[in-house]
This record gives sequence, structure tokens and C-alpha cells, in this order.
Amino acid sequence: MKKIQLIGIGLSLTFLAATTIAQDDDEPQRFTYATYFYCSANGQSRADEITERGAPLMDELVDKGVLKAWGWLAHHTGGQWRRIAYSTADSLDGLFEAQDKINEAFVEKYGEDDPTNEEFGAACPRHDDYIWQVESGTVGQERGEVGFSVYHVCDINREERADEIVAEHVAPILDQFVEDGKLTSWGWMSHVVGGRFRRIQTMTAPDLSTLVQARTDAIDAIYAEDSEAGTEFSEICGPHVDYIWNIVHEKP
Repeated sequence: MKKIQLIGIGLSLTFLAATTIAQDDDEPQRFTYATYFYCSANGQSRADEITERGAPLMDELVDKGVLKAWGWLAHHTGGQWRRIAYSTADSLDGLFEAQDKINEAFVEKYGEDDPTNEEFGAACPRHDDYIWQVESGTVGQERGEVGFSVYHVCDINREERADEIVAEHVAPILDQFVEDGKLTSWGWMSHVVGGRFRRIQTMTAPDLSTLVQARTDAIDAIYAEDSEAGTEFSEICGPHVDYIWNIVHEKP
């Protein structure tokens, strides 16, 4: 039997805390625009500085209700992505409108020819864009300082069954982990626009050791709860890439 391969954090992102959700027609939706940057080892700290300079503008857009949240995450362990910038809204239209308003705010503040644009591009010359929709998890104010993300490649014809398995077999366990303080948040998101990854499973915790232990405990608990569901999930969403992220800045 294969263990269920679902345990991770963040994205990304993922904008999660005390109130559990499972998306349906009666629940508010949440969409995330995430940009995953490939940065040079020498330049990524400069990208952090440029992002920090613009953070007050992004915070203000959240305060005004243009965005529900935004964040900047830094690579700790994993693949080739070095940084993530994300923003969230309650609709796809709102998400795209927010991107325009972000650009307008930065042009108004720094001008069309802001030299840091070229500096950022030199530090992080390539990126991948994704739009994700939250399917289940915790949504609210609080997230941890470090996160674990599992990016899944899934069978597009069966991926909705993977969502059902997460909702039925995984969500109750991870909800309890949040309630018990083993995790700060968790989430499960589906692909809307982007590359080959079709699903993300995320979790956050106050520190790395707590996160790693919670991930191990969660795998054991999920496998004990229903190993057949774990095997079925692995058949649908087997290939995956793991990342650990330091959560540098998030609002709210």
C-alpha cells in the first residue's frame, strides 16, 4: 500500500487559518494569482529589498479591499523556484482587476521608468504564473512563519476525485491538527491557469521543526485513517514536487 501523498504547505500560498472551508455554491470563492520566480543566488536578496520597498503599497491595497491578501515567500528547500509573489481575490474578475490596480499604484508612486524594475528583472529574470482556486482548507488571518508546499501533477480526467478524497479523508485530520496547535494553517487548491501542476497541498507552522514533525504525524494519521483512499489518491496525483518556504511578508 502507498502512503497518501498529500502533505505540505504554501502557497503558496495559501491564505488560511481558523475557519474551515469546502468550496461549494454557497461558499465565497477565493482565487490566488501566484508568480513563481527563478532568481540568481546573488540577486535574490536585492529582489527581497525591492519587494520590501513596495510592501506598504500592497498592504494599502489589502486595506482598501482591492485584494483579500498578498504575500512574498522565499525558498528554503526544494526545486528551482526561489521566490513567490501572490495576491488573492474573491473572483477571477476581481483578481485580474487587482493586477491592473497594483500596476497603477506602483506607477503613481515610482513612475513609469522606475529603475528598480530592471534591477528586479536582472535578479529574477524568469517566472511562471499560476492562478489557483481554494478547494478546501482554513481561511482567515493567521498563518505560520514557514510553510511546506506539495505541487501535484494529476490525471486531469480524475483530479476531481482527488478533491473528494482530500475533503473526506484528509480535511478532518488537518483541521484537528490546526485546532490542536500542531499546524497554523493548511490548504488544498486547484489549477485554473498555468503550467503542468494541477493541485497544491499546503501547510504552515510557527517554525521548521514544528512543520516537519506535523507533516510526519499527518502522513501517519492519514494513512491509518484510510490506506485505500491514499492508494487511490496516489494513482491520480502521483508525481509531485516539494518545497519549503520562509514566509517573509503576508497581509492580512
